[in-house]
Amino acid sequence: MFARLRSDIQCILERDPAARSAFEVLTCYPGLHAVLLHRPAHWCWNNGLRWPGRFISHIGRFLTGIEIHPGAKIGDRVFFDHAMGTVVGETAEIGDGCTIYQGVTLGGTSLYKGTKRHPTLGRDVVVSAGAKVLGGFEVGDGAKIGSNAVVIKPVPAGATAVGIPARIIPSKQGESADVTEPAPKFQAYGITQEDDPLQQALRGLVDSAASQEHQIALLWQAIEKLAEARERDCVPKDAAREECFEADKLNQLVGK
Repeated sequence: MFARLRSDIQCILERDPAARSAFEVLTCYPGLHAVLLHRPAHWCWNNGLRWPGRFISHIGRFLTGIEIHPGAKIGDRVFFDHAMGTVVGETAEIGDGCTIYQGVTLGGTSLYKGTKRHPTLGRDVVVSAGAKVLGGFEVGDGAKIGSNAVVIKPVPAGATAVGIPARIIPSKQGESADVTEPAPKFQAYGITQEDDPLQQALRGLVDSAASQEHQIALLWQAIEKLAEARERDCVPKDAAREECFEADKLNQLVGK
């Protein structure tokens, strides 16, 4: 029990630069308190003591602002960072090393009892502030859910989900983040570069337009070189002999 508590405290010290000491984490971090209260509530729930489990869960909600159903399964080293207003449903499963921020909902879209209604998070998943993960599907190891995203379909390992409804950005390596990097660096709120697919699409359009501009300029230059002196007069005066497309400036505007 104490080894697990030390592990919970250590994971917070590693992921939150505001945490100054183990004593501060133990006494002042509601995310840790929510996890500690969930464990006896979960034990009661699994041993047929449904009302005590719900009551302990209710006390945890009152004290921390984090609502975790006693039936939910939570792994080791799970960090609820701030996490005020977070809701974890009955059949939700949270893998080892996950980080969940404030306003997150791990909810269900089915009303049928006894079914898997809530999501399953793999290891080292980051769910950013305000995100809603709705349904009985899986979020793969090392995946990241962007702030305020609404995820309604499975997320592959190592991928990023952003937007409403969430768009899936695959991992560049095609593998989980915890596999492609021996010691992956923790990214607060799941923030990484090149996470927005619309931004990537705009960059592609800008680069394509710049390439076309370059090709047109080369064509007109070739025409001028091949044309004879009198034929050169037939070339329109407004022909784009030089590139004027400001690709670098546009890329800066879209965040490159």
